[in-house]
Amino acid sequence: MKRLRLKELESNLQQVDDFARPKVHLEQYATRPHIAACMLHTIHTRYDDLEGKLVGDLGCGCGVLSIGAAMLGAGLCVGFDVDEEALETCLHNVDEFDVGVVDVVQSDVCALHQPRWRKAFHTVVMNPPFGTKQNKGMDMVFLQTGLELANTSVYSLHKTATRQHIRKKAEEWKVNMEVIAELRYDLPASYKFHKKNSVDIEVDFIRFSFKS
Repeated sequence: MKRLRLKELESNLQQVDDFARPKVHLEQYATRPHIAACMLHTIHTRYDDLEGKLVGDLGCGCGVLSIGAAMLGAGLCVGFDVDEEALETCLHNVDEFDVGVVDVVQSDVCALHQPRWRKAFHTVVMNPPFGTKQNKGMDMVFLQTGLELANTSVYSLHKTATRQHIRKKAEEWKVNMEVIAELRYDLPASYKFHKKNSVDIEVDFIRFSFKS
């Protein structure tokens, strides 16, 4: 198992370039380096779902999860995002870190319901739009797509307030749901309508897996 300490991983991810011009209609908020590092280190050390694995990253944005997964030994990471500017930043970051096992595909997540992608990845990681304002329900669209693309597990962040709804959907879809950790997502002011410098949002880090 590839060894990279949590603090080392977080320090590396702090150097990943963020969105230059985040788009509010896409709910573009970069995954904070300490949260990304915590997610990926746990996936790697507790579940061994990264090293040598084919990893899909839905709504990859600037690529922090894909790059972190590559640092932990992923076989190949494929990031999906609809925004061309975000993917350009992602590829720049990939070049800067010289992690050659990361590739990107420009696509709307809603358009990934195709046979070529079905069960194509061992592991899917994502920090989806929370889907509570601009894109209501988009978090569940991302999750359902992730479950179609993964053959073993999906790791995702969701607002803690939606936990019961997500648990109900997991039962409906016949998948296992494990809340790995409760985190505080420190959301920095990114748009003009934000009145505070940052807001803490309670989120669940969740693992979804398939029932045998």
